[in-house]
Amino acid sequence: MTGLASALRTLAVTASAGLLAVSAAVVAPAPPASATPAPGAAHPVGGALALDALLPARGTPEPEREPVAPREFVALSSVDRTILQEMRYTTAHNFVGEPVDGYRQPLCILTRPAAEALHRAQLRLLARGYTLKVYDCYRPQRAVDHFVRWAKDLRDERMKEEFYPLVDKSRLFADGYIAEKSGHSRGSTVDLTVVRLPAVPTRAYVPGEELVECWAPKRERFPDNSVDMGTGYDCFDTRAHTDDPRIRGAQRANRQLLKGALAAQGFVNLPEEWWHFTLAAEPFPDTFFDFPVARRSVAGR
Repeated sequence: MTGLASALRTLAVTASAGLLAVSAAVVAPAPPASATPAPGAAHPVGGALALDALLPARGTPEPEREPVAPREFVALSSVDRTILQEMRYTTAHNFVGEPVDGYRQPLCILTRPAAEALHRAQLRLLARGYTLKVYDCYRPQRAVDHFVRWAKDLRDERMKEEFYPLVDKSRLFADGYIAEKSGHSRGSTVDLTVVRLPAVPTRAYVPGEELVECWAPKRERFPDNSVDMGTGYDCFDTRAHTDDPRIRGAQRANRQLLKGALAAQGFVNLPEEWWHFTLAAEPFPDTFFDFPVARRSVAGR
């Protein structure tokens, strides 16, 4: 029996060695006998080089994560679903002529205090047969950077006829139409208008369609469902100044309706743009954010 046990142990050791040899050959097959390693080249030992190739290189940085909004930011629709949203910078119907960097989805994002103040203004307007409609809300810094690059490219004037027909593009910075920072990036500034109920949807813009001056009579310019404010949105012209004396009658009354509704809730109008309002008590007066306009930026809020 002792001789038989010894023989079985020897057979087990031999089989184990054979299995290890087969495993090593599967992981890292030996080069053909005729192959000659380059001078100084390492020889594969036990499949170590093959395993190293599957592991990430030491010191390789992880991909940079996209920033998300602070907890104070919300999607406007989570606070008020009745406010219309026509987010122009996700489309080609804007002064740049293409979707703007950072606008991933047509979504209005604001700080919660700004969204709640808009909700209160909306309740009063609804009672009078109107609704608010937002064109732009929070704007990431990368979008502002896109505007700056566009403004410096004096050859690109594809949207001039509608948005800045009387302004030389080389004057956009000097005249204050374009800047390297925007209050929108702080999250409590909004561009908006008033629509009479029931609201008729605005048709989609067709890239390449004939453009009409933003200060032309309402029946001639792009058919926005807004009440007549005297100019279209983002009109680079002095007629867009909230109290421009050339704006009279119903157009002036409509601007005052919008301004009064928002002022009552703590918003301050930018005098050069009838559509532009900032919450006076904004929670981030000195911080410019760059998270994208996307649902994931405010997920769960």
